[in-house]
Amino acid sequence: MGQKHGVDSRGKGRKVPSSSSMKQKHHVESSGGGGGEIVLGPSPFDDLPEECIFKIISLTSPRDVCISASVSKSFACVVKSDCIWEKFLLSEYESLVPPWRAFSSKKELYFTLCYDPVLIEDGKKSFWLETASGKKCVMLAAKELWITEGNNLDHWQWIKLAESSFEKVPELLNVCSFEMGGSMSTQILSLGTHYTAYIVYKLKDVRHGLRDLPIQVGVGFKGQEMPKRFICFDDKFKKLPKKRGDGWMEAEIGDFFNEGGSMGYDEIEVSIVDVAIRPNPKGGLIIEGIEFRPKG
Repeated sequence: MGQKHGVDSRGKGRKVPSSSSMKQKHHVESSGGGGGEIVLGPSPFDDLPEECIFKIISLTSPRDVCISASVSKSFACVVKSDCIWEKFLLSEYESLVPPWRAFSSKKELYFTLCYDPVLIEDGKKSFWLETASGKKCVMLAAKELWITEGNNLDHWQWIKLAESSFEKVPELLNVCSFEMGGSMSTQILSLGTHYTAYIVYKLKDVRHGLRDLPIQVGVGFKGQEMPKRFICFDDKFKKLPKKRGDGWMEAEIGDFFNEGGSMGYDEIEVSIVDVAIRPNPKGGLIIEGIEFRPKG
């Protein structure tokens, strides 16, 4: 992730859809317990040297490690090893968990970072690992987005929501048109990984002006042409926005491949624009942030 980040104690655990979805379609086991059913009978794999089993397992993914526990008793024993799970942890993992948290094993720590997102960079971002692969996932807080409003009425207000990881989130009260966007260094993401960006939001029961409202969104590297697409925050007849397991909605903005700056691109930008032909008052939209997670 380039540099170590501190943890904000306000970070809250939550279940998330994965793509995908994290927050996570990729759950291979519950909150960090053993993965796979251990075979009780004899297995030819039990005759393999432990070093050989360790080498085999260490070349797989977290998902495969959990599944391999069902191969034999010998495999199940090696799967519990801290050495196995430490290879899936980030080099800076010690800075991502509160010093008062105690873990019985590196496996427990790994799944904590998967299921219990932490706030980093003074609460500007929420961070976690994709369960199946150990790839980095990040949400850029809405407070880090720039927002412009056309023909302001009472525009936005910042509110607290228990279901959000962030201290406050913006609620659209009454604006005729708006545009927002933001940027983030790709160094915080996993290298050599295809990512998808999503806008994460809620709709209030009492809302107006959002039905069938065309929103143009895009994501791309700074200095490059940004591909664009359209979404609609409030349209029950379209399946583009999805309801997540954590109660929020998400709509896909676009995707990109993170090569790690090998071509000189190390900053990713997102854009969300109200492109209604006739600007009308609208309100009842709450935005948590922009989420980046491996494309599934």
